[in-house]
Amino acid sequence: MSAKLIKQTHFDAIIIGGGACGLMCAVQAGFLGKQTLILEKNDKVGAKILISGGGRCNYTNLYASHQQFISENEHFVKSAFAQWTVDDTISFFETYGITGKEKTLGQLFPQSDKARDVVKVFTDLCHDLGQQIQCNADVKQVEQTAEGFKIVYESYGEEAELTAPRVVIASGGLPIAKMGATDFGLRTARKFNLNIVNTAPALVPLTITGKDQPWYEQLSGNSIFCRVWNDRASFDENILFTHWGLSGPAILQISSYWRPGEFIYIDLLPDQDITQLIQEERTVNGKKMLLNFLTTFYTRKFVEALSNHLPVEKNLASLSKTDLESIHNLIHNFKVKPAGDKGYDKAEVMRGGVSTEELYSKTLEVKKIPGLFFGGECVDVTGWLGGYNFQWAWASGFVIAQNI
Repeated sequence: MSAKLIKQTHFDAIIIGGGACGLMCAVQAGFLGKQTLILEKNDKVGAKILISGGGRCNYTNLYASHQQFISENEHFVKSAFAQWTVDDTISFFETYGITGKEKTLGQLFPQSDKARDVVKVFTDLCHDLGQQIQCNADVKQVEQTAEGFKIVYESYGEEAELTAPRVVIASGGLPIAKMGATDFGLRTARKFNLNIVNTAPALVPLTITGKDQPWYEQLSGNSIFCRVWNDRASFDENILFTHWGLSGPAILQISSYWRPGEFIYIDLLPDQDITQLIQEERTVNGKKMLLNFLTTFYTRKFVEALSNHLPVEKNLASLSKTDLESIHNLIHNFKVKPAGDKGYDKAEVMRGGVSTEELYSKTLEVKKIPGLFFGGECVDVTGWLGGYNFQWAWASGFVIAQNI
């Protein structure tokens, strides 16, 4: 990676953003004999790859399909996923020394558990294929010209211009600012009068404020396997109580489908019926207190917190029909109205982005601006937690590379 301005002037395409999409695009273009340049704002490429999965990089999901993505056009990703499949991702990384290991729910991680190994595959290939990378390159503007596009960028205190017949915007979304995230992709789309689907943090913890906050604070650190749902989606995974609200995989998942002012619902004992379990237990041991019975399923701290809402001091035999209904409703239909979310700094991804109506699904080229492409997170395609967003990044990078 050069610490000087690029001297070469001719490129088949300039790729703005050295994240997952941009890196895959450069490598795949190199395989086709095309010359590309990556302009990366950070001092190294792959910043978000390096922190993903706690530095272990959940680089795809065995079950990825269009069904795990949120977009105004739910069918848009089908073409890209037909061109670059999960098997293609697995084979690509295996070819360059990364064997995957499955964890929960189809999530695939490198055997080494090192995200830097994933980034190294791309930097090594870029070097071998003659694809150039310019880090510390802050792109100021993209302008359309008679010959293609002019890129104005600043690097190491100097301003420079480059031209190319094609430009790829793979600059990511708004999370996470400290990792170099900016609204560059959205600004560029607006400059070219492209429609943008409203953006918001996604895969993000939810906050609880006001009179309910102390109840959540006392449970900070408690993790429970639950079913979390609203009228749009449902997820069976762990939730985590925090001093400011709720987190954990199930909460991050539902956050992508939640809107301010809405409720979410939590089944604290999915696939079981608490009423039936109580009925069975009290035929054997009716003197057992509800508190002790519930500690079969939850930590004592959590059960004690439920004492605000349930008659935990009663023994099972003395529970009335009304008591049982209250217990059932609380355990299986725990109602939460989040105050908000933790914002882009804690979000895994951005929801919304460049409208898919503006792009050809087979090429990801802008319909009304030949030679301009958008891929990765800045497009209105948002995946679930668990490697899905990486699969979209690899697929979109591949597809663009075939067409630049």
